[in-house]
Amino acid sequence: MLIHSKLRSWLTIIGIIIGIAAVVAIVSISNGAQASMAASMNSFGADQISVTPGYSQASSNKMMMRPGGGDTSSSATGEEDDPELTNKDILTIENVDNVKLVASQVSSKEEVVYSSKKADINIVGLNYEDWDTIVDSEIEEGRALSASDVYSAVIGGRTASGTFDDMQLNRQITINGKTFRIVGILDEEDGSIYIPIDSVEGVLEDKEDGVYDVLTVVTEDSDLVENTTADIEEKLMMSRGILNAEDRDFTVSNMISMQETISATLDTLALFLGAIAAISLLVGGIGIANTMFTSVLEKTKEIGIMKAIGAKNGDILTIFLINSGLIGLVGGIGGVVVGSVASFMIGGAGGITGGSGSRGMGSMFSSTLITWELLIFALVFSVIIGMIAGVIPAYRASRLRPVDALRYE
Repeated sequence: MLIHSKLRSWLTIIGIIIGIAAVVAIVSISNGAQASMAASMNSFGADQISVTPGYSQASSNKMMMRPGGGDTSSSATGEEDDPELTNKDILTIENVDNVKLVASQVSSKEEVVYSSKKADINIVGLNYEDWDTIVDSEIEEGRALSASDVYSAVIGGRTASGTFDDMQLNRQITINGKTFRIVGILDEEDGSIYIPIDSVEGVLEDKEDGVYDVLTVVTEDSDLVENTTADIEEKLMMSRGILNAEDRDFTVSNMISMQETISATLDTLALFLGAIAAISLLVGGIGIANTMFTSVLEKTKEIGIMKAIGAKNGDILTIFLINSGLIGLVGGIGGVVVGSVASFMIGGAGGITGGSGSRGMGSMFSSTLITWELLIFALVFSVIIGMIAGVIPAYRASRLRPVDALRYE
């Protein structure tokens, strides 16, 4: 049938190709996002807990808030009413069981000048001893911040070679009028600039000494992260004099709960998109059924001749099922190829790469993961779709009486 009815068969095959390609692309991008998210979470450490100022309904789902973000609905009286994290909060957290250390940081987007070029870059202020806790990017050139640094800066590779033209060690940059010396350059995935936290006052707008945007808590035992998260929430509420959970002005989250939430969201999205792709497969299946019905009508006389010379009903049924299965197989092969290419193209074009300042979550959709299991499933599924679509036409062909088939015009 593929040879004698080329146009009709290939039009049918195109429908299967579109459906299988959509399924392969969607599943591979979803798998890539899941793997990228898991790698990002593992690089941050399963033993870490994040505390940020502000609380909203979204935070009850354990989603990370932006540094300095929060529910501003209670801030109508002015900036002084905005929720803050202070040294008092650090002392409170340090007294919680299973807490190893508390790393503080501040961040904001500021105007950076280098070699007469200006750009708004995310600036992160941190203590030098907290470097390994907060920054997960590798150092490509130079070094990290040290105890003797005051107006020194470590530049993310994406900023050094992308935003600006070829930043070099020991050159100077200006942040809001203050001059900093470049002592290190990180890998290409990082787009932030890191400076000592003692230097941020007067450099980063609206940043005060002893007030922080994020507190990163490292625990002694990662198996007790969930319990430690609850203990930190309880101790902070007591320290701040908060009686009701809904009145909290801070958010405590950990990577495990974040991963579970994001994973569930990705699964739901993949399921929704997969249902859309399944519609394409349904249309393709209907196309195969239509092609097979037409083929039965065209080959009614041949069926009569075959039955007249001894062919059984099962033989006729098998021939037509093989035909419909072949259509599904060819469509599946084409769909696997097109879907694989499409997933790589979408992943490459749509990936948003984030630096360490954004905790790397932006790069989730910049990779794809195509497994042999996915490809085999797609091929088998396309063959099954083809054979299911051809069952009724094949059955009708097998039930034709030889006399009626031979008389058919």
